[in-house]
Amino acid sequence: MTLSMHQASVPLFQQMLKALSDVLGKAGEYAAAKKIEPPVLLQSRLYPDMFPLTRQVQIACDFAKGVAGRLAGAELPVFEDSEQTVEELQARIAATLAFIGGLDAAAFEGSEAREILLRPGTPKERKLDGRSYLIHYGLPQFFFHVTTAYALLRHNGVEIGKKDYMGAY
Repeated sequence: MTLSMHQASVPLFQQMLKALSDVLGKAGEYAAAKKIEPPVLLQSRLYPDMFPLTRQVQIACDFAKGVAGRLAGAELPVFEDSEQTVEELQARIAATLAFIGGLDAAAFEGSEAREILLRPGTPKERKLDGRSYLIHYGLPQFFFHVTTAYALLRHNGVEIGKKDYMGAY
């Protein structure tokens, strides 16, 4: 039995984004209970040169929709990166889930060999086949940002654990 590109991407993105949304919900509850202004959590960083929590969530969503959409040959929706609250970040996650959930699994057929062009027209332009794009670029990028968002919340005292990170599977 072979694993399709759709099976190797969309269900995984869905699982982790749903878990990220749940973790953000716990962060909102934590902030309210501890009387912490939500922007304090949303702008927290692990180190000054790293992106804050809000940007980590935005980028995780961008990788989920970008990778799945490119593999399916779909036009990607544009998100404005204007989220300022936990609820707005959860809405972005919901929009990402709606987009990737609406991609037809049949559109992924043959995508392992599809050429994916990264950063076209720039000095960093790079061409990858779909399989390499998913396994060596897209998934590691996605997991980096989801993990960093989780770590930021845990570092700031939100009571979450591995089960929260993993979500339902």
